[in-house]
Amino acid sequence: MGALLTGLAAGSLSIWIVLLLFRGGFWRGRERFVCPPEAQRERAWPAVAVCIPARNEADVLPQSLRSVLTQDYAGAFQIVLADDASDDGTGDLARKLAVDLQAEDRLHVIAPPPLPEDWTGKLWALNAAQGEAERLLPDAKYLWFTDADILHDADNLRCLVAKAENEDLDLTSQMVELACWSFWDRLLIPAFVFFFAKLYPFRWVNDPTARTAAAAGGCLLLRRDAFSRAGGLAAVRDRIIDDCAIGLAIKQRGRPADALGRAGRIWLGTSGHARSARAYESLGEIWRMVARSAYTQLLHSPWLLAGTLIGMLLIYLVPPIIALTWPLHGVMPAALAALAAWLAMTLALLPTLRQYRQPLWLALLLPLAAGLYTGMTLDSARRYYGGRGGSWKGRVQAAVPGQGAAVRQDPTDPR
Repeated sequence: MGALLTGLAAGSLSIWIVLLLFRGGFWRGRERFVCPPEAQRERAWPAVAVCIPARNEADVLPQSLRSVLTQDYAGAFQIVLADDASDDGTGDLARKLAVDLQAEDRLHVIAPPPLPEDWTGKLWALNAAQGEAERLLPDAKYLWFTDADILHDADNLRCLVAKAENEDLDLTSQMVELACWSFWDRLLIPAFVFFFAKLYPFRWVNDPTARTAAAAGGCLLLRRDAFSRAGGLAAVRDRIIDDCAIGLAIKQRGRPADALGRAGRIWLGTSGHARSARAYESLGEIWRMVARSAYTQLLHSPWLLAGTLIGMLLIYLVPPIIALTWPLHGVMPAALAALAAWLAMTLALLPTLRQYRQPLWLALLLPLAAGLYTGMTLDSARRYYGGRGGSWKGRVQAAVPGQGAAVRQDPTDPR
């Protein structure tokens, strides 16, 4: 028993050493969006087509849409909001807000056509918005995709365009700040960002020579010709995790590859210029948000699911279990190795907690957060095989092959 416990603890510690030293410095949080100085200078600003998919967003739209309508951007920009069969007055509220802000000429609210079976709801609405925006602004150089629940600083569009122009980027994406108000927010949201960065180290994402690609769907600025070359939304129309799929498509095909095999140039980082207007105030809300797509991230593979569960257990749960049960098993080498692994993960989370202005002692609870996310992943697989995969705002968007349409209504999922 002593040898087994020591081996498990040493294995976990070894994994943490590798992660901290050789995983792109994912835990440091150094890829932070900073508005370039050029954003404040006089220049010829390119036209931007702004596309917002919205489905039952009346609770947050007065704040989020206002932040887009009032952008301090000297170039031409037109906003198209695709009201995706909302039943809470989202479209009417958007029109009224534009009138109140005297921005009727800038906002256009449309209703997407009926949803095809091979598109997810969000991407179909976004596709309709893009088509209308390009019709209204045919010379647009950039597309700005932003979710309907995101609040932007007044200069965010200007800062995004300045960075894209200065660094010759095909995709500039901000991971917006997520709200941390309740205990569950504080425990799980920084951990979510931490896990995402571990899966997609931002330094690797931003390296044109690396294969890693990702994006954050809340705020995407796309060079229009690069996105078209990568296949546009049609190329990712059935993806639940659409933002990362867009990032990969652009990095692979956004421009002709150079002699070194580099194609599209993308950038992803955290941001203080945009934040979510919606907080996940209960464990159940966060659980549903993660369970919607966790098994999709694993390609609906039972083998990847099993590997993930084993990995989460070994990396996050074994260290505190062995350390806290030392009085029972009495194996000092195992307890010391486990404590070292626990300390490593605790220190690794501190930069993310500082970024979110959260108490640093929460880092000690990373194993608890990891255990909950493991449960969410298991539940995601259960939902998928139960015919409710990808359920979001009343729609099932991922079905087991051979068991019906890819997109259908889910009466059990609250909107």
